[in-house]
Amino acid sequence: MKKTALKKYASLIVSTGAAVRRGQDVVINAALDQPEFVTYVVEACYKAGARKVTVDWHHQPISKLHIKYRSQKMLGTLEDWEVARARREAELLPAYIYLTSDDPDGMRGINQEKLSKATQEKQKILKPIRDGMENKHQWCIAAVPGVEWAKKVFPNESKPRAVEHLWEAILAASRADGDDPTEAWRLHNADLASRCEYLNKLGIRKLHYKSQNGTDFTVGLMENGVFLGGGEYTLGSRIFYNPNIPSEECFTTPMKGEAEGVLVATKPLSVRGQLVENFSVRFEGGRAVEVKAEKGEDLLKQLLAMDEGASYLGEVALVPYDSPINNTGILFYNTLFDENACCHVALGRGFNNCVADYEKYSFDEIRAMGVNDSIIHVDFMIGAPDLTITAQLRSGEETLIFKDGNWAF
Repeated sequence: MKKTALKKYASLIVSTGAAVRRGQDVVINAALDQPEFVTYVVEACYKAGARKVTVDWHHQPISKLHIKYRSQKMLGTLEDWEVARARREAELLPAYIYLTSDDPDGMRGINQEKLSKATQEKQKILKPIRDGMENKHQWCIAAVPGVEWAKKVFPNESKPRAVEHLWEAILAASRADGDDPTEAWRLHNADLASRCEYLNKLGIRKLHYKSQNGTDFTVGLMENGVFLGGGEYTLGSRIFYNPNIPSEECFTTPMKGEAEGVLVATKPLSVRGQLVENFSVRFEGGRAVEVKAEKGEDLLKQLLAMDEGASYLGEVALVPYDSPINNTGILFYNTLFDENACCHVALGRGFNNCVADYEKYSFDEIRAMGVNDSIIHVDFMIGAPDLTITAQLRSGEETLIFKDGNWAF
């Protein structure tokens, strides 16, 4: 891939994605797969005026060894300096950039129960700190090709050619392959905002999903809930940023406890370095009470048991089946891309900013309104070419939101 194209993409992540501000610290989380590109991102941060840029490197095979050889107690222990750093970052509110590139199968065979219990212990300390940062800082998740990920997506290509093809697919999906990616994102954000405005004016009480694959599902929405899409604003400073590159969704947080029926996944779920495939989830009284999967069923059940809120929904997202990402015909085996190919939902944590005027309320008040809380947020895809979504409005009327997998308006 040409350096000019990569530098343009790096600039998009920094300026349009994380919206790095002069004098702000930046934390970049990246694997060892694309050090040259990470260097471009660091330089773009400094050119944007960043005061300090820190790169947190990780390597999936080493992470796997930690899980294998450390005791569960050690794996779930945070050192004093780690807690101090988390609290310091909560004060400084740096911009976070996450560059995903991991092998979708890279953690196959690990002890998932051990990892789950260790994660639960760490989150007892980290979650309150991160709750205090929510919506107050910019962050952006974007992708770069890892060799093993590229070979998973393009198994018949040589490693160099697979990486090149994945670069091409990532840049195209991210609207970063044109002459002016910033302008492309301005127009895209405007389109998503207009769709959210229409949805928010309808006064939707419930959404009913129906597909011949077995999906037959109804979910309730909060009276003061709102749909969001594309860019968002930080609290207080009102900085506009794009948390996901790419993003094609209009999403909201549903009413906790109001979900009934069956959702059938239409794409594999890549989570914790493993794949869950050909699965369905049945809901009763708002909770996921049954899961079935041809592959990864135990992992899915462990996720649902992470805490009290893990089995409730935190997000419903509307994405047309005729989306740019889906139209590539590429299965990315990466949630950042696959969730933006078609409609999806998420188990676990909901979004405070999906409540109108959320800044006026405390965390407890927002939870009482119906926003679910959890240490997980796991998206899975349910969009299908025949998916119909009907909205029951608070006026008592019904209107079609999706027909044949796409927007009905």
